[in-house]
Amino acid sequence: MIESAEEFIRLRLSDDPDEYNKASTEPASPEVWTEVVQQHPEARFWVAHNKTVPVEILRLLAADPDPRVRYVVATKRKLPPDVLTDLAADPDESIRLTVARHKRTPLPVLERLQSDTWDQVREVARDRIQKATDRRKSS
Repeated sequence: MIESAEEFIRLRLSDDPDEYNKASTEPASPEVWTEVVQQHPEARFWVAHNKTVPVEILRLLAADPDPRVRYVVATKRKLPPDVLTDLAADPDESIRLTVARHKRTPLPVLERLQSDTWDQVREVARDRIQKATDRRKSS
């Protein structure tokens, strides 16, 4: 378990592959993640990459000013519907596309994305809705 923000930064910057990998796989308490996010903004991208980061921290990172951070958050399988809903309105089209492709995106969000400004987002949302409709009809 990662015990402090400083430990996370040290692991992340390590030249030792085992230590470096721990930064993306080891859990930390919500307090440690919050400290990293608040005191080390340059590390938010790597916090988002961590496989164990809790949803409460992903919620914070979903509003990060860096679109790279928000993009990584959008790829997380464990995202709850409210975070996906927020990310569906992101100004970055690649993030909206990722939300349209996300397996947990709620149907009302996909319906909204059918009117997106980017044609790729609209197409993915339409395809996902059509597949969901087809599955319901065949059940």
